[in-house]
Amino acid sequence: MEEDDVTVREQNFHSQVREYIICFLLFAVLYIVSYFIITRYKRKSDDHEDEDAVVNRISLYLCTFTLAVSGGAVFLLPFSIISNEILLSFPKNYYIQWLNGSLIHGLWNLVSLFSNLCLFVLMPFAYFFLESEGFAGSKKGIKARILETFVMLFLLALLILGIVWVASALIDNDAASMESLYDLWEFYLPYLYSCISLMGGLLLLMCTPVGLSRMFTVMGQLLVKPTILEDLDEQIYCIHLQEEALQRRLNGSSSHTYIRDGFAHQLTKELDNIRNQRTKLERRKRASGWEKNLLYPIVMLILLSGTTISVLMVALNILYLLVDETAMPKGSTDRSIGNASLSTFGVAQAVLEIILMFYLMASSVVGFYSLRVFQGLIPRKDDTTMTTIIGCCVSILVLSSALPVMSRTLGITRFDLLGDFGRFNWLGNFYIVLSYNLLFAVVTTLCLVRKFTSAVREELLKALGLDKLQLSNSPTDPESGKLSANGHQKTL
Repeated sequence: MEEDDVTVREQNFHSQVREYIICFLLFAVLYIVSYFIITRYKRKSDDHEDEDAVVNRISLYLCTFTLAVSGGAVFLLPFSIISNEILLSFPKNYYIQWLNGSLIHGLWNLVSLFSNLCLFVLMPFAYFFLESEGFAGSKKGIKARILETFVMLFLLALLILGIVWVASALIDNDAASMESLYDLWEFYLPYLYSCISLMGGLLLLMCTPVGLSRMFTVMGQLLVKPTILEDLDEQIYCIHLQEEALQRRLNGSSSHTYIRDGFAHQLTKELDNIRNQRTKLERRKRASGWEKNLLYPIVMLILLSGTTISVLMVALNILYLLVDETAMPKGSTDRSIGNASLSTFGVAQAVLEIILMFYLMASSVVGFYSLRVFQGLIPRKDDTTMTTIIGCCVSILVLSSALPVMSRTLGITRFDLLGDFGRFNWLGNFYIVLSYNLLFAVVTTLCLVRKFTSAVREELLKALGLDKLQLSNSPTDPESGKLSANGHQKTL
């Protein structure tokens, strides 16, 4: 009997060590990828080692950690779904015994813990540390900046906890709930994270429909559109004439010192726009026939199919919510996995669900940066400040942490939420969940209808040659800023 107990303890020990190693390797891969992504956009600084350089490096490491946690939150639900299907397909395979329910639950708990840590500790610390200079009258240096940062963090923690305590007292004026708020770890932080999750879900609800319609524009800019009733040679010739005229005007203005610098700067900006248009036209001309006439329609059909399937699945989930209470999102404490398939059509549906989750996440990021409020956070290659990077990391962390909850709430998957993700208070409210589904379906449909009607109208006007009539006076219309060969704006 004692030998059996030792054997069980050894097996548990080896299982724990194996899970820690797997979690470390997965996170190491995410950290390396996140580091290369951030350094690609971070503004390059000189090699001089000073106090600000050390502060920037520490903030860079913290942002990399946060972005890696965001990536883990994105892959969390897809990894769990595919693991469940693999265990169902190969239940006795020796080489996948490491893939078990304990590992999956551990990953969910770690992502939840690190999300709280990054959101409430690391990112505020990185921002205050980057902006700190030390208290007035104290000796300048790293220690003074760290002291000021910790004081600011303490004051921020008091402010946030006080706001949450007052909000809870106003919403639920109950003695038991008020006493439970004094329990910091068991109730306070999960309640606060539940509020953050709700705001993240609302942010996803606002960004995803916009991103789903914006994805067609983004892919249209990356791919070469088919040439229909367009003479590219004539357009390139006209662009060359415009470029030569602007270049002559710019050379003439540089020879006259009395011409203002603002006018020369405007001419330079117009010349850059003309050159960009010429580059795009030359790329369209060099593109092969299959790229113009086959790749672009296929990608557009894939995007349209993904969006349509998402809306249909949400509509079906609304019906399930009305007739079956088991359709409500809920958490699960069952540590077993691989017992039953949660997809009606098995592996094929599981793969489709995973693709839709990644598509929704990409659309939410595109929609987030498309909103005017957040356009100041758009990263630029080799020219993004650390403050902007911190804002981007926090935003992506909020979006990615809410992705598993949104996917389960919208009925994209039937996989139950694990760990602290299933403990959110608002998930049990039928009216909130039903309203969330209805708003997503209605707003996404309206965005797509508006997008396609405007796109069809623009393409028809362009094909008929009526786009030069300047029917739109919007400053964002790219066709309204074209110049004639003599450098003046053409108006018919």
